[in-house]
Amino acid sequence: QSTMSYKITSPFAVGADLDAVEATAVVPLGTIVDATHPTFGSGRFIYLQGVASTVTDDVVVYDTNFQTTRAVAASRGPVAVANAAIVASRFGWYQIQGKRRANALAVAANTAAQTSATAGSIDDTTTAGQFIDGMRIMSADSGGKADVYLNHPVANGR
Repeated sequence: QSTMSYKITSPFAVGADLDAVEATAVVPLGTIVDATHPTFGSGRFIYLQGVASTVTDDVVVYDTNFQTTRAVAASRGPVAVANAAIVASRFGWYQIQGKRRANALAVAANTAAQTSATAGSIDDTTTAGQFIDGMRIMSADSGGKADVYLNHPVANGR
């Protein structure tokens, strides 16, 4: 599902398009906004710089310069999920809190999310050092995607 139905509630950014991919940054990198969705409820989004090969629903980690990297096994750092195909030298919104779809390997519902060897996709296979704290898989995979719940997730090597 697209995040397009999320409506920004943060006063300074009302009307911003959470699915837009921009050639130049339209707000400061690291800006965080809250939004609501009629089905998914509330969500929180961060404005980041993209990286090559990012597709919609990719799981990424980002650094202190707000530059993303598609998450892979042993990735470390804050985690977000891309709202669009925000590729290298482009900018856009990524979700960090709330319910949404994420790219996934074969996963079961109600399991802990982990990074995987497939860039941008999560897995639920228990492997030390690959847990994503603050991300829970809510549905079994379907078509390479699964519903997840995010609460400011972090890949910290647990």
